[in-house]
Amino acid sequence: MPELRSLPVPDGLEGERVDAALSRLLGLPRNRVAELAAAGLVRLDGREAGKSDRVRAGAWLEVEVPDVAPAPAVVAEPVPGLHVVHDDDDLVVVDKPVGVAAHASPGWTGPTVVGGLAAAGYRVATSGPAERQGVVHRLDVGTSGLMVVAKSEHAYAVLKRAFKERTVDKVYHALVQGHPDPLRGTIDAPIGRHPGAAFKFAVTAGGKPSITHYEVLEAFRGAALAEVHLETGRTHQIRVHFASLRHPCVGDLTYGADPVLAARLGVQRQWLHAVRLGFEHPGTGRWAEFASDYPADLAGALDRLAG
Repeated sequence: MPELRSLPVPDGLEGERVDAALSRLLGLPRNRVAELAAAGLVRLDGREAGKSDRVRAGAWLEVEVPDVAPAPAVVAEPVPGLHVVHDDDDLVVVDKPVGVAAHASPGWTGPTVVGGLAAAGYRVATSGPAERQGVVHRLDVGTSGLMVVAKSEHAYAVLKRAFKERTVDKVYHALVQGHPDPLRGTIDAPIGRHPGAAFKFAVTAGGKPSITHYEVLEAFRGAALAEVHLETGRTHQIRVHFASLRHPCVGDLTYGADPVLAARLGVQRQWLHAVRLGFEHPGTGRWAEFASDYPADLAGALDRLAG
C-alpha cells in the first residue's frame, strides 16, 4: 500500500525547494522526490506542489510514496502500424497507432513505442529511466499520432529542455461533443489528480498550471472538429480540459463522452490525434516539422458525421 507522510517544515528549511526539503526530511534521493511531484503526489499546505516550489517554515508537506516496484524491462517486440516518419543520427519520429504505450509501466503488458523501435533495430539514447530511455514526451495509449524519441544523449538533453521550456509546437486534432463557445479560445485551468479516481485527472484548484489553445475547424451536427495547440503538457490535458467545458472528446468514455454517439460513429477510443510536431532540430539547429494523417477509425467517424 502507498505510504502517506505528512510533515511540518522546520525553520532550517525556510525557502528551500520542495524537492530539496523532502529529500532531507525523508532521506529520499532528490530525483525520486521530483518524480513524485511530477506525478501529483506532493502537496504543500493542501495544494499540489511542483518540485521547484519554495517552502516556508511551519507549512505542511504531504507526500504519497507508492510501493517501489521493479522498473519494467524493455521488451523488443514488433509493433504493427508503428510507422517511422523520420530517422537520423539524433532522433527518430514515429506515427504511433492507437493501443500502443510510449514505454513500459507497471500494469501495462501491451506493445510500446520503445519496444517496437528496439525490435526494428533502432538504438535510442540511454538517458532517462531504464524503461523509457530516449523518451522525451508521451502520448496516451488511446491517442494516436506523432512522437519523437531521442537517439543521441545530446538530442535527449536538448529535446527535454525544449519540451520543458515550451518551445515545441504540439498540434492535435480533437473531435469533441457539441460546439464549444467561443469557437476559438484558450482554456487556462489547473490540472491535478481526480479526487475520486486515481486513474483520472481533473481541473482542480491545487493542480498544475495547464493551458490549451483551440480553434474549431468544422462544425457537424452534435460535434465539432477542433485544432488544439498545447502550451503545457499535462497528462490527459486535452481530454480533461474539454471535458471540463462539457465538450468531451468523442469516444472518451473515461471523461464523460456519450457512448451512443461513439457507437454510432464507430469510435472505440477518444477521437484525438497528434497531427503535427515541430521543434528546433538538436543536431542542425534548424526548425523541423512533421505531419500525420488521420488513421482509418478517426477518418471513418468524420465521414459518418459528414454523410
